Amino acid sequence: MITSSKTIVEQIVAQCLHHGMTHVVCSPGSRNAPFMIAFDEHPEITCYVIHDERSAAFFALGLSQQLGAPVGIVCTSGSAPLNYYPAIAEAYYQCVPLVVITADRPEEWVDQGDGQTIVQRDVFGKHVRYACSFTDNEQNPDARWFVQRETAIAFNCGNGGWKGPIHFNVALREPLYSRKEATGDVGAAIYSSQGEFHLSKSDRKVCEQGMSLPKKLVLCGQLNPNPKLLEVLKLLAEDQSVLILVENTSNVYHQRFVHCVDRLLNVITEEEIEDFKPDLLISLGGAIVSKRIKSFLRKNKPQMHWKIGNEFPFMDTFQCLTHTFQTDAASFFSVLMSLSYSKHTANYGSKWKQRDFQLLDRMPAVIGDLPYADLSVFHLFREYLPDNSVVHMANSSVVRYCQLFDPIASVDYYCNRGTSGIDGSTSTALGAACADPNRLHVIVTGDISFFYDSNALWNRYIGPNVRIILINNQGGGIFRIIPGPSSTPQWETYFEAHHEHQAENICRTFNVGYSSVDSLESFSDQMLDFYTVKPGEGAKLIEIHTPGSENAKILDEFFVKMR
Repeated sequence: MITSSKTIVEQIVAQCLHHGMTHVVCSPGSRNAPFMIAFDEHPEITCYVIHDERSAAFFALGLSQQLGAPVGIVCTSGSAPLNYYPAIAEAYYQCVPLVVITADRPEEWVDQGDGQTIVQRDVFGKHVRYACSFTDNEQNPDARWFVQRETAIAFNCGNGGWKGPIHFNVALREPLYSRKEATGDVGAAIYSSQGEFHLSKSDRKVCEQGMSLPKKLVLCGQLNPNPKLLEVLKLLAEDQSVLILVENTSNVYHQRFVHCVDRLLNVITEEEIEDFKPDLLISLGGAIVSKRIKSFLRKNKPQMHWKIGNEFPFMDTFQCLTHTFQTDAASFFSVLMSLSYSKHTANYGSKWKQRDFQLLDRMPAVIGDLPYADLSVFHLFREYLPDNSVVHMANSSVVRYCQLFDPIASVDYYCNRGTSGIDGSTSTALGAACADPNRLHVIVTGDISFFYDSNALWNRYIGPNVRIILINNQGGGIFRIIPGPSSTPQWETYFEAHHEHQAENICRTFNVGYSSVDSLESFSDQMLDFYTVKPGEGAKLIEIHTPGSENAKILDEFFVKMR
């Protein structure tokens, strides 16, 4: 097997493979040439080439989400690594194991006016789980041992119980393009094992005390689909004193759960708060989309709050954290339900679910009365969504609109809620679609998110399983929804940033099928054909033009009518 002539590159590539990294996204450059040669020549590694480093990193994020394994990103030196930063921050807070490999110039040339040379050591600061720097010093007798040790620490930090990005910064000297026969003398891997979860005596007492309380709320944030967790939550929900409250991005669906947080909190009156306030809060998963539930729990604090998970164990989102259990949620609930505790007869969960059923009954009439706007588009979008598809939601108003409608049980939902930025939404979704070619991946995005990440389409890996629904309301619609911006004279220019751009020519440039609609009728007429995957056709985009000035008013009317 051929590889780079750089021994340290051969060693790092081998260690990546030892630790389960078989996919890598490369961005063209010169200083990273040894890595691109070594990765490309390796028969067990799949390589992708994406020019724009920001898009490449988000693409790798989507790959890793679907593959459930570390994915590498490799770039040249200088400003190139800085373009990775938005995706690295997202991966850090979404706990996705990206492996960031940045080629660097020799350290003695840093700050000496040499081209493409900046301070790259520890450039990502606290947004990686582990960072280490290497040099290609062939004369160092301990170099192989050092690479073996540092890569092992990094992978066990980034792909252990608490996952996240890791960073290898590698200073490489010329020549950069020479190759050799692989030696195979790259050192063994070092692995870390973790035991099963057990409750201590004091933890057991805490759990029995908490589960004996009359009002228990299990709040699920962003999660990947997890059949084992779903099964234990379904069993737990049989206890009528327990409420399972989830969002679309939680990816756990059952008829006993409440799935639309904001829709239900909208109808709870001040007089009813005491009935709906929990005594015990159990939170799990990543970010919560709903600002209303955060505000509700901060104002109406439970007696106990348990946070479940290895990631960010002391993150106190609701300002009432009392206990943290560092294990995966399915294991925790399995152990919890094996305990002997006095089950309370309160109907706390049933009370929430009864109100939820009332709102579901009310929805068709309320939605039917509303004029054409973003809200009605999201309702119709859900009606036509094919079973077993994957939905990728952009941030800002898109993900909030989606949370107003119950998820579809067979559909998986994703959104970059680690940092909640609009950058990289499309790139991430395209990475996921590439890793999962046998399912239809539907990207729902707003105009600002789409145009911001339009380089995502500069990508040779976009398959026919990709559909993009672009809702163009001529600006940042979120700034009409959230309180504050509209009270300033800078509102339309600086916050909403009104525009008149369209996506047709971008689609033509990147060979993506394009159509445009401006009414519910035309949207409905095109849906069946839009979702159909036909031989010879590629990805498709439908641009839906909605009245930007009316959307906020219609959303307010929806909440009023639901009350």
